[in-house]
Amino acid sequence: MLTERSVSKAAIRLGMHQPAVSSALKRLRDFAGDPLLVRSGSGMVPTDAALRMLEPAGHILRSAEMLFSDARGFEPASARNTFRVAASDYLDPLFLPQLVAQIKSQAPLTQIEIHPLSGATDYRAQLAQGEVDVVIGNWPAPPQELHLGRLFGDEVVCMVSKKHPAVRRGWDQASWLQAEHIAPMATHPGARGVIDDHLASQGLQRHIAARCPYFGQIPSMVASTLLVLTTGRQYCARFVDTLPVVVLACPVEFPRMMYYQLWHERTHTSAAGRWLRERVKSVAAALKKE
Repeated sequence: MLTERSVSKAAIRLGMHQPAVSSALKRLRDFAGDPLLVRSGSGMVPTDAALRMLEPAGHILRSAEMLFSDARGFEPASARNTFRVAASDYLDPLFLPQLVAQIKSQAPLTQIEIHPLSGATDYRAQLAQGEVDVVIGNWPAPPQELHLGRLFGDEVVCMVSKKHPAVRRGWDQASWLQAEHIAPMATHPGARGVIDDHLASQGLQRHIAARCPYFGQIPSMVASTLLVLTTGRQYCARFVDTLPVVVLACPVEFPRMMYYQLWHERTHTSAAGRWLRERVKSVAAALKKE
């Protein structure tokens, strides 16, 4: 009721009759000593006391969902779990659409939440508190305290506009470092990213002329400028047929970019959690074969 802010909508989600939900709300109000939901125009809004209940109530419900779903066993066709996935958009642009499609085709009654990874994201806390079930991305050194599943490795290449001078002339390490680069924002506080971490380990630094928090927008920016994007080949390959860009070898040698899924101990033995991680793994394997 607090999330829907409507007795009738809450009744639909709960599969209950509206009078029964109204009766439950009355009991909650009596128990809390607070109205919890009050009228505001044509709708309802939660009181301060109700807002304070949201997070602890959500944690309790998520824990109960895990407890009872695992006690019954996980049956995808009838499951009503909510799967919460946090993912970097550095991934292959087909990854999340295909993951959602696979989950919904096999578990049509489940709900899916896709959470972003950004500089403000504390994904360790989100995993520990049950706010997300799986985090997908690439890290130079994944956190030791989390469970890890390797998804795939990818060659580091450069994507540039077809008009970039390097397409005609080629480039060496010095000219690549001096070129104007575009880079994403960090995926977590204090991170430089795998490209710049490796360069720093070699005593090198590139010229980053632009940063963008929306990785999916960067290929179009590259296509219309002389900016250089350095990332995995699998990501770049998705754009060569739709944008005026080309993929070039990088004159600096990089280790392969490794992509992982991370999860917390609290969901390690969960049947639903294992099923979700298998879907992530199968989508990654299928895309790598393309």
